[in-house]
Amino acid sequence: MKAIVSIIMGSTSDLKVMEEAAKFLNDMRIPFEMNALSAHRVPEQVANFAKEAHTRGIKVIIAGAGGAAHLPGVIAAFTPLPVIGVPVRSSISIDGWDSILSILQMPAGIPVATVALDGARNAAILAAQILATADIDLFAKVQQFKRELAEKITAANEELAEIHYDFKI
Repeated sequence: MKAIVSIIMGSTSDLKVMEEAAKFLNDMRIPFEMNALSAHRVPEQVANFAKEAHTRGIKVIIAGAGGAAHLPGVIAAFTPLPVIGVPVRSSISIDGWDSILSILQMPAGIPVATVALDGARNAAILAAQILATADIDLFAKVQQFKRELAEKITAANEELAEIHYDFKI
């Protein structure tokens, strides 16, 4: 089995957030790898990773970073693969806004799909949807996942209907 999604984080301090992507990919049975790479501490390694990822069978890269959060953009600059950026609220973060804007505001020609602050699970869902465009079995799994989301809301509304208040209609 070879990884088709690569989860990259700026440091292992981002693991608590990024493991949500790993859990979703694992549940969907999508082979993935997970590594720490820093755009600032090991820029040559980041460039080499990004340039070679597609030659190893990687189809989508999920890159999470906090603070200045240059990792997703640097990876996107060096790869033809889709990159999904996860802004991570970190100890040096300005309430996450620095991370969000660093990933979101990419120049023309270097797109990074950006999910919500600490939104690694959504990054994995988006990666699955991208991969599902060329994989009918995965497409069915994504459809089932979406149905289950809808079923949770239906069940929640049924539970809410049972809660009584004097002025609830």
